[in-house]
Amino acid sequence: MRVKIDASLSYHFAQPADVVLALEAIRAVDQVIVSDQLTLSPMSPLTLADGPELMGRRQWTTAGGDVNIRYQALVDVTRGHVNIAGLYVPPRRDLPHEVITYLMPSRYCESDRLAPFAETQFSSGAQGGNQVLEMADWIYRNFEYALGVSDATTTATDTFLMRRGVCRDFAHTLISFCRAVGIPARMVSAYAPGINPPDFHAVVEVWLGNAWHLIDPTRLSGEDSLVRIAVGRDATDISFMTIFGAAALVDQSVAVSVLAPEPATI
Repeated sequence: MRVKIDASLSYHFAQPADVVLALEAIRAVDQVIVSDQLTLSPMSPLTLADGPELMGRRQWTTAGGDVNIRYQALVDVTRGHVNIAGLYVPPRRDLPHEVITYLMPSRYCESDRLAPFAETQFSSGAQGGNQVLEMADWIYRNFEYALGVSDATTTATDTFLMRRGVCRDFAHTLISFCRAVGIPARMVSAYAPGINPPDFHAVVEVWLGNAWHLIDPTRLSGEDSLVRIAVGRDATDISFMTIFGAAALVDQSVAVSVLAPEPATI
């Protein structure tokens, strides 16, 4: 399916500041970039930061005064239906070296603190993909999706105790549960058609069957239509905008839609 993206951010910077942007769709086999453009007004040079293509494309810039940032893209998402039921999790010692870090606790995903609950609650016999689905279902049934109850300091443990949060918080909790039982999990920022209110979205990838697989614990989006932006340990690594200084948000809009296929010609 072809997904159209139009994201616009307006900020006011009282003082010049360095900024890292992570707004561009990842270039990968399961999401092919037809066209995309990242623009700043007033114009400011963009310099590629870290992040190999499969992890996300981050760009440095310097911003001051009133700044508008816009990202427009057409992306063909080709991954199809995602079904992790029945997929296995490899023994820890057989994991690729680049996956091991996603077994560890991180800033917002305190898997060590949530391990006693996860190991007890999800020990009924389900393994691998079935166990992940059981965890995601528990979060969906027991958490309330609520705006304004969490902030940039809220961790998975905080969300677990509140039983409320937004996509970021649901994702942190599922990642923590997965890591606690030995399933590598990481966080993904994404453009998601149908999100209401429209915004950037956060979901999870789990390492099963020697590959990464998407899952959205909020159930607000379909994994087959997600356009991944950046990947990392938790929200620290996937922020769409990291400001080394201070800025005030003036306006933000994120429009993501699935385009109807063009009629076939004979």
